[in-house]
Amino acid sequence: MPTPSLTPAELRLSIQPDSLGFADTTELLDLPLPWIGQERAEMAAQFGLQMEQPDYNLFVLGEVGSGRASLLKRAMEKAAATRPVPPDLCYLHNFDVPERPLALRLPAGQGRQLRQMMVQLVKTLIKEIPLRLNGQDFKTESDRIESEYKTEEAKEYAALDASAEKRSFTLHRESGHMVFTYRNAKGKALTEDEMLALPKETRAKIDQAEVDLRAEISLYFDKTLAMGRKKDDALSALRRQVVKPLLDHELQEIRAALRKQIKDSVKLSTYLEQVSRDVLDRLELFEPLPSDDDIRVEALTKVLSRYRVNLVVDNDGLSGAPVIVEDNPMHRVLFGSIEYQTENDVLMTDFARIRAGSLHKAHGGFLMLHLRDLLVDGLVWEKLRRLLRSGRLQIEEPGTSFTPIATVSLEPEAVDVDIKIVLIGSRDQYYEMQDNDPEFARHFQVKVDFAGSFYANAETRHATAIFVADSCKQRGLPHFAASAMARLLEDAHRAVDDQSRQSANFARIETLVVESALMCTARSGRLVEAADVDAALAARIKRHDYPEQRMHEAFVEGDILVDVHGAKVGQMNALTQIDLGEYRFGFPVRLTARTFAGEDGLVNIEREVELSGPIHDKGVFILQHYLSALFAHNAPLNFNASIVFEQEYNGVEGDSASCAELYTLLSSLSGLPIKQGIAVTGAVNQHGEILPVGGLNEKIEGYFQVCVSAGLDGSQGVLIPHRNKRHLMLSRKVIEAVDQGMFHIYTAEHVSEGIELLIGLPAGVADEEGEYPHGSVLGHAQQTLMDFHHACQESGHHKKDD
Repeated sequence: MPTPSLTPAELRLSIQPDSLGFADTTELLDLPLPWIGQERAEMAAQFGLQMEQPDYNLFVLGEVGSGRASLLKRAMEKAAATRPVPPDLCYLHNFDVPERPLALRLPAGQGRQLRQMMVQLVKTLIKEIPLRLNGQDFKTESDRIESEYKTEEAKEYAALDASAEKRSFTLHRESGHMVFTYRNAKGKALTEDEMLALPKETRAKIDQAEVDLRAEISLYFDKTLAMGRKKDDALSALRRQVVKPLLDHELQEIRAALRKQIKDSVKLSTYLEQVSRDVLDRLELFEPLPSDDDIRVEALTKVLSRYRVNLVVDNDGLSGAPVIVEDNPMHRVLFGSIEYQTENDVLMTDFARIRAGSLHKAHGGFLMLHLRDLLVDGLVWEKLRRLLRSGRLQIEEPGTSFTPIATVSLEPEAVDVDIKIVLIGSRDQYYEMQDNDPEFARHFQVKVDFAGSFYANAETRHATAIFVADSCKQRGLPHFAASAMARLLEDAHRAVDDQSRQSANFARIETLVVESALMCTARSGRLVEAADVDAALAARIKRHDYPEQRMHEAFVEGDILVDVHGAKVGQMNALTQIDLGEYRFGFPVRLTARTFAGEDGLVNIEREVELSGPIHDKGVFILQHYLSALFAHNAPLNFNASIVFEQEYNGVEGDSASCAELYTLLSSLSGLPIKQGIAVTGAVNQHGEILPVGGLNEKIEGYFQVCVSAGLDGSQGVLIPHRNKRHLMLSRKVIEAVDQGMFHIYTAEHVSEGIELLIGLPAGVADEEGEYPHGSVLGHAQQTLMDFHHACQESGHHKKDD
């Protein structure tokens, strides 16, 4: 039965502009941008974002360009709008343990308010305390205390002086010390020589009197020291009495302003009480200072710095939960950091140098991360796993322990965080994490799987047009006419080689939108037309097709051998493709086979020289067993066969040439020539069914270019699997040639269908005894194999029966 060729209408999906329902994309500007072809992912994302239980974090699978990040960000923002605004986070000085700053959460906006009020408190203290300590009431009372002290101290000194005079000593003060001198009866102070000249008994009395006087002086100092302490305590109490009403009033103002019930209200109240005690304990620093007293100024500045509020997370102004997309998840960016400065070769820091990370800022909301970025630093991933396990976030600087100089370190109080993490990755990364990290699946229980393609219909095409309209609006580009939009959609089908499915790579579509708009602008057009899209595609191909051009030149110049005319035995053209990532192209490769009597069976030359991949080897083994199924039921196959891809030096992988290999072997076995103008691609299974292959459009177009260069005569074409029919999205040049009868696209479901097309004789069907008709291709091949079998028997090389 002749194999019919496909009609031009079957070679490509053509979308009519009128079917889109609009004249240009400006008509779609007011429509909401939907999730296009991603119903499963949308449902999973909504479920995960609404779930408020722990461990329901989202892992988003999908290829780059599928819109996974942008769509999830939009979904996060929508979900965040319905959530309450999370609290602010402050760090405060810890008066008990300064190296462990206190964390304080306040309702959104109150962190900024507390910071401002503490700044105002400090200003008030600096201004008002000196005024109160310099006021008349304070002076009067402090003078009274000082006067009482001086009176008591003078009384004690007078008593001491009288006692010294009684013992013939004169007493006076000198530089804070007591100096006494012995005088004789005439009141004359004696020199040392005069003292030595006195009788021994007299000197002994004088020495005893000196000992007694020293004891009284010591007692005097004890009394005055206690009196000084009493005076200082009285002055301190007076200062506190004068300042405390001011301090209580100011702190009560802060309490009243932050009266809203909060979780950390007890902590805030305790902190303000500690501030009050700290100020009252250091009131002497607030007294009017001489302009040159730098030490007291520095001390006061250091004390006042304790009362600052380090507002690390300020949620004032938010209308919902935070949504953060972190593209640079370094350790300090993600988990927070502590800044240092060098003072006297020591790294110094304090609570005011604590900086929040993205995880702090995302508390109560959503954080988007890319798994590839996290895995760059193993420490980041390990600490994130700990956070997911404990729910507590600790700021630390891991690098300070390795610094060559001394470091003053902090250990800020850890905080509880409630974050919905959206992790972006590939499918390979997802399943690798499932295998290698047992905790991963428990913490990321929502899988958001973005499809690489989807079935296209009127709804998805309309949604794609809305996406294009939005892109034009966002980028300030000219809008697309319906004809240009139809061309964009056709290219989206070509991207996945499918007439029924459309590519979900919207980044690629957006790139083509931008490049097509440039072509429109270059011609000063108002709307992008189909010709602009074609020009952009042609320009893109031109930027990438240098390898294809060099390959084509090698065919034209005869460096690579290929025949597209006539017929030859054991030789035909297979089709292959090269995928360079950003560009794919196909080309033919000559396939040859030689067969003769022997017992080695089929030899895959590529495999013998290690130029064959495992999938290709599998295809050859299947081919060998299919041959056995065809012919080995009458007698063992006694043949040697070699098959090779001519001029192929970079290796062969894939099974898409196994069908062509079978036809080449059958041609060699039967001695019947194959039409060289018809190239073949397709895999074959053990039952002879032809299986679909990839890269079909590139393969056909690459072979078509070679045929055009060699000269089309109407005999050229390709034979492809029938199951690949819907994958055809061929270029218009190929379709025009088919329409003119100069090139043909044939399909086959079974290898037997292609035999008659390629060789011109029926394949043949075996009778009940397994014999094929003598005039058929399989009959010729069977006869050859029987001849090989007899030859082996005669030469004694056949295998003996057990």
